[in-house]
Parts: sequence; structure tokens; C-alpha cells
Amino acid sequence: MTDMPRGKEEKVMIQSGGQIIVEYLIKEKVPYILGIPGHGILGLFDAVREAEEAGHIKYIQVKHEQAATHIADGYYRVTGKPLAVFTSIGPGALNTSIGLATAYVDSTAFLQFSGDTHVHMKGVGVLQEIERYQDSNFVRAMEPVAKRVWRVEAPEQLPRLLQRAFNQMLTGRPGPVVMALPMDVQTRDIDSNVMPAEQFRTAAKPAGDPAFIEKAARLMKEAKRPVILAGGGMLRSRAYDDLVRLAETWGAAVITTMAGKSAFPENHPLYGFHTGSKGTIPGLELSRKADVILSLGARFADETTCSYRKGIAFNFPETKLIQVDIDPAEIGKNYPCEVGIIGDVGLVINQLLSSYSPLAGNFDYRTSPYTKEIAELKESWFAKIKKEREKHFDKITISQLIGELSGTLPKETIIVTSSGNTQAQILQEYVFTVPGTHVTSGGFSTMGWAFPAAMGAKLAKPDTPVVALLGDGDFLMVLQELSTMAQYQIPVVVILANNSGWMAIKDLQHGMLGKKFAFGNDWIKDNAVYSPDFVKIAEGFGISAKKISQSKEVAPAVQAAIASGKPALIEVDVYREFPESGGDAYGWWDVPIPHYLPDQKNKYEAGKKEEQI
Repeated sequence: MTDMPRGKEEKVMIQSGGQIIVEYLIKEKVPYILGIPGHGILGLFDAVREAEEAGHIKYIQVKHEQAATHIADGYYRVTGKPLAVFTSIGPGALNTSIGLATAYVDSTAFLQFSGDTHVHMKGVGVLQEIERYQDSNFVRAMEPVAKRVWRVEAPEQLPRLLQRAFNQMLTGRPGPVVMALPMDVQTRDIDSNVMPAEQFRTAAKPAGDPAFIEKAARLMKEAKRPVILAGGGMLRSRAYDDLVRLAETWGAAVITTMAGKSAFPENHPLYGFHTGSKGTIPGLELSRKADVILSLGARFADETTCSYRKGIAFNFPETKLIQVDIDPAEIGKNYPCEVGIIGDVGLVINQLLSSYSPLAGNFDYRTSPYTKEIAELKESWFAKIKKEREKHFDKITISQLIGELSGTLPKETIIVTSSGNTQAQILQEYVFTVPGTHVTSGGFSTMGWAFPAAMGAKLAKPDTPVVALLGDGDFLMVLQELSTMAQYQIPVVVILANNSGWMAIKDLQHGMLGKKFAFGNDWIKDNAVYSPDFVKIAEGFGISAKKISQSKEVAPAVQAAIASGKPALIEVDVYREFPESGGDAYGWWDVPIPHYLPDQKNKYEAGKKEEQI
């Protein structure tokens, strides 16, 4: 980076393309950049070196590019602020596709830079270029899984494209963006002028149309069994206190999607847990009997809706729907809505409060018969869970593990999960009392996400306990990142529920097809159940580790791990026999059945006929 004179008062800044990028990240207050260097990204990487040595940004070495995206994703979900990720050309770039898709589906954001073929050599087949179908066109593979993708053809484009990238990421419906950087673009020097970011991006958010707000308020006044469905958009808005005020003013039960769990304090009298295929008895009862549902940032995906089978999770159009979303494409996409409101859910909640409060009169939700009904449903639900946890086996069940964690973890603990039985049972059974403390991979249901995402959450909130609760099938996909956790001393507590297999799929086979159809999901060696020694593996990385299998061992192990302030792994050898290997499914999920199981096939076809799709 070189200053050159241009008259008495003005200076010109000579910078490489890589330096321009890093300067922009610093101006945007991006604290971390994560990735793995290679020949295709050396120009940017040297600029990162320069900035880190000056103390302006921190570089984190991951051991697989996918982990970089998941760490950035977890960081964004906790802070609402993006990190930067980089890769070399070719395989390194394509390794991020799962992480991009996870963030894109769940509407979270990070900025990815990937090395690319030199502008003047595009199409010759340089190392790691794919050019047979079209010259250096790996960005096409990124287009379905990112909000926007660019290939930069000259360093002069960088200031403008960086501004656009941050705009795309952080306004409207958030999403990850990708920038392909030819190797020569990273190193070419130009006369640069990076303008202040605030001159190119508004912090304003869209409010709802006042006429539709009034229409919604009138419909809310008519409701006798109102329900608020809070989705992932509610977590993104962070309007937690306003959601409580709206629920109390309206007297509405509040249920959340998996992506929206912890958007509402789950010990509140109006909380009704969850509907859907992985939902709860209270949530399903409340959602299917609602007369008006206010949806806040929810997509009505198949798991939330019980695959759209009428009368299981929802009863639209008899139930009137008020749907609020920042993305117009979601309004009415899967269900007809009486009132569709486009806007930021936090702003719309306050608009609805202003319009509805005069109509509410002297209503007090605490004395409402409906609130009493919610309490009775939850009392029955908790009694059912308690009965399940009173069963005795040679090893702890996942449900019993969750019960022990509920009584042990500080209430502000952030719990991170990803696809599997641990995710489903946390959804059904754990009570989050502090909003925003449940972090999970939702719509893309990515395995291998929880552990690196938990590191991102811990980087975001270093003074808050962070737990990654996951199964062994999940953990084995990213086990190498124990090296990253140890290297940077990121004090996440990994609680590994080891059931020696992909148990969620085995349970699905067992439940949907029958016991003899449970196949191919157990770890088997020499005709016996097999497991790696996760404690020795963790210790090999220099991480404190402990193996337990009994309920009484959970609290001491977890308390010691948190108190240490260091990275830790607790391997919990859990019970693995169906059905106590997982939780119960109370809804409906469209899993097609083959013809050679006629009884199950007929039952499936009868259910499918009731789907509204």
C-alpha cells in the first residue's frame, strides 16, 4: 500500500486488489477472516497477512473450507454481523457449497472470496480450472446456493462490487454472497478510493402497508383462539421483547418453527412449543384448532406443516392467516393468506401493537380461559416427558441427557445443534428461557454444522457458555476441526451423544417401514457395534475429554468443562435401541412407501390424499 503525492492537499492510494478488499473489510468492522490459502488466492492472502500484522483483522486457519462457512454462519446468527471467508481456486471453492446452501436457506450471511483463473489465461485449463463446458465457470455451481455471485474482471471494479456485496448480504432477506477473484485481479495495483460504506447502504427497514396493518388488527380482534407462529425471521429481527408484548396484548399462544426456537421465552404462560412433523402435542393441538394465525418470518416448510396434510398441523383456509415476511415471494407461497404484509417483522410487530392495542380494551391474558388451556396442555406434555425419563436402561437416553442439561446449564448458554436425534429432541424438550440462545441448521438440515457453528457463536459471545450438542455421525463429518478449536483455544463444550451410527435414519426406517428394514446405519465391525475412541482423539488434539454413560455423571462433567474456560469434549455413550433411541413423532411427514409393503402403502396414500399442495 503506497501513498503518492497529488497536489498539496490530495493523495492517491496505490493498492493491490487484495489490499482493497481487506481495507474494505476493516472499514466494515469485520473482525475475522477464515479459510485455507492456496496458489489461487495468494494475492488476497498476503493482504490479510499485512492487515493481521497491523492488528486490524484476525485470520483463523480452518482445516476444511466447509468449516469456515459454518463458523461464519454461527457468528452471524448470534450477532447479525457477517464474517469473511476465502478459498483458493477449484476444490477449495466447491468445498464451501454446503455451507453456502445452509446459510442461504436459513437466511444468514457471510462474504466469500474464491480464487479464480487469471483474466488473460481464462479457458486454457490452468491448474484447478474447469473449462470443458465453459471457461472458468465454477461460479455457476455457486449460483443456486448464494444470494448473489460475481466474478471480478478488474481491480477497478472492487470498490463498487464490495459495496454491492454488503448491500446484498445485509438488506432485505439476508444471504451469503460470493466473489470470484482472478489471480491477477488480486495483485494488480490501482489508484484506489474506498468510500465510506454508510454512503452506499441504508440502515432503514421496510414497514408494513398501513392499510394492511389495520386489516390485520381487525382480524386479530375477531380471534378466539389466536396463535403466533414465529419462524427464523423472528430470530433475525431480534425483536424479542416486542413479540412478548404483542402476544400478551392479543392473548395469543406462541409456537415456533425449528428455525425460530428460542425467539420467545419458553417458560412464558403463552408459549405452546412446536407444531409440525417433529412438533409437540401442545403445539399441534394449538395450531390445528387456531381460528387466526399470525405468521412472523416463517416459510411454512414441509416439516412445520406436516407436509401440508390438512388437519394435522394447520386447517387453512378455515383458519385465517396473517402472514408477515420481508420476502414477497414467501407471502401466500404454500398457504392462502387473508392478509399478507411485506415488511421487517420487528417493525410490523410494533405497527400491529399500535393498531391493535386500542381494540384490546381491558383484556388480561393471565385470566383468559385460553391461557389456562395452554397451561394444561403443557402440564400434560411435561408429565409425558417426565414419565419417559423415569425409564431405566444400562445407558442414559438422549431425553434423559437433555433433562440433565436443563438442570445444569446456565440459562444464558447458547446450545448449537444440527441434523439428527439431538436436534429433534432439543426442539421438543428443552426450555430456552433467554431468547436467541438456540442455534440450529434449519431448512437445509446440514450434518457437520453444529460443531463449527458453535465455534462461531463462541467467537461472537466469548463470555457466554456455548455448547455443541450433536451425534457421532454428525461429528465425524467435521472432526478435524478439533484442531482449530485447540489451536485458537475456543472454549466450546462439545457434548457428543454417541449412538454408533446414523440413528435418526435408522429410527425412521424402523418407524415407517418396520424393524427388519432398519439397514445400513449402524457402525459395525466384526459383527459388533463399533465406535472410534473419541476421548483419545480429542486428547490427541490437546483437548480435555471425558466419557460418561449415566445420568448422575452429566452435571459434574458439564460443570467442570464450563468452569475450565477451555475447549472440552464430553462423550456421552447413549442408549441406542428403538424407540428410546430418539423422540416420538406426533405429526405427519410425507415419506413415500414402496409397493411391497401394502398395509403401510395404503396408510401412506390415504394420508397423502389429504395434503393441500
